[in-house]
Amino acid sequence: MTERADEAREEGRRLAERVMEDRRRRRAVRRAAVERQAAPERRPRARGVAPAEPVVSAELRAELGPPSSRVLIAEGDSWFDYPFTDVLNELEDHHGYDIESVSHKGDTIEEMAYSGGQLADLVRAIEKVIRNGKIPEAILLSGGGNDVAGDEFAVLLNHSSSPNRGLNDQVVAGIVDDRILHAYVTVLTSVSQVCQDNLGIPIPILLHGYDYAVPDGRGFWGGWGPIPGPWLEPGFREKGYQDFAESKEIVKSLIDRFNTMLEGLPAVPGLEHVRHVDLRDTLSRDDADYQDWWNDELHPTERGFEAVAAKFVAALP
Repeated sequence: MTERADEAREEGRRLAERVMEDRRRRRAVRRAAVERQAAPERRPRARGVAPAEPVVSAELRAELGPPSSRVLIAEGDSWFDYPFTDVLNELEDHHGYDIESVSHKGDTIEEMAYSGGQLADLVRAIEKVIRNGKIPEAILLSGGGNDVAGDEFAVLLNHSSSPNRGLNDQVVAGIVDDRILHAYVTVLTSVSQVCQDNLGIPIPILLHGYDYAVPDGRGFWGGWGPIPGPWLEPGFREKGYQDFAESKEIVKSLIDRFNTMLEGLPAVPGLEHVRHVDLRDTLSRDDADYQDWWNDELHPTERGFEAVAAKFVAALP
């Protein structure tokens, strides 16, 4: 890795230290609040009014089942925060994990890396799991798609009429192999330091590089709603591309480039506990059936998310 990767690791440690210092202060405030709640006189009641007690039926208890002994923590983008279903929902419903998530659709890996507020939310999630007497088995991370898709995507392309059509290698290298790589090193170092401070050991961190998206111009629910889109086809159209098969191959090359960068992260000193989950070829991109697997240009269907979740389960400790 480059000297800039060392700088990213140092920035990640500094960010973790600032966040942990703030969390120690806030923990003390929370302890005092909980102690006040426990005092008998904590809540004045109207005279002659008996407080209502919640009742959970035996039928509901049986339907819900016991709490899981296996807990995960997640930070990420819309693959972890998608309407109706996503990777995390499938891990909970089909594989029995309990998950504390601070994921939010639309987030970039740069926001996750350099926004102290996002790291603080992740620390809160870790604290909540520890308070409940459990240790997270792993931390799941999903990021980078929003750093290259959408309005930014056309910048990665040479014009179709140029002598060197397709991806611009220099631009891709600057964004994927420099900007996104160092953001990943920063966020992974921060999260690792937080786990070391709280638990004394690094927790496995699983990350992924998506699958071969299909740039067919479909957005969420036709391009409106909380995750509108489309995110790829407009960039191809702007740069003069009309061959759908060629556009699919260009996206494939970009996804391969992104995954190659991620595969190198566990070799960064201090990040040996990071695991790359390779999701490529999990979902079909064949013209005959890809819409059974892809709900829109970037996000799987329920069937697709089920298949992706199974890959995460296979990679978990």
